[in-house]
Amino acid sequence: CEALKQHPVLNSSVEGDQITYHGTEHLGIAVNSLDEAIPLYERLLQTTCYKTESVSSEGVNTAFFQIGEAKIELLEANNQNSPIAKFLSKRGEGFHHVAFEVDDIEEELARLQKLDFILLHLSPKEGADNKRIAFLHPKSTMGMLIELCQDNISTS
Repeated sequence: CEALKQHPVLNSSVEGDQITYHGTEHLGIAVNSLDEAIPLYERLLQTTCYKTESVSSEGVNTAFFQIGEAKIELLEANNQNSPIAKFLSKRGEGFHHVAFEVDDIEEELARLQKLDFILLHLSPKEGADNKRIAFLHPKSTMGMLIELCQDNISTS
C-alpha cells in the first residue's frame, strides 16, 4: 500500500524504493535537567536509564530508556546555543522529535531530497546511542521534527 510506504510509523517494517523503515526507533523529549528527569522517568516507566552520553556536535546530553521495541531519549542542553536550548527557551520541556530507523540513511536522504523534503542535514552525522543521524525540517513534515537514524557500523 502506497500510504504505508509514506507513513512508516503505521507499520513496523515498510519497504519501498529499496529503502526499509523499521518503525519508531525513539521519541525525543527535551528536559531542563537530566538529574531531575531521569528519576521521574524511572518511576514512571518502571525501568532504569540504560545509558547517558554527551553529543558535543549537537550540544546535548542524553539519557535513554528501553520501552519494548522503542526507546525514550531525554535531551538536556549542555550549552546555551544548542538546538535543544533554543527549543526549551521557546517551547519549554516536552516532546521534541520522533526518530525512525532506516537501513541506508544516505539513500533515504537522497530520496527525500528528490521529493522536496527540507533536510536539516544533507549527510548523516554522529549521534547518540551509536547511531548515524539526520533531521528533516518541520516545515516539510507538517510541523514534526523527524530524525532518521541508522546503526553506526564503522569500527573506528
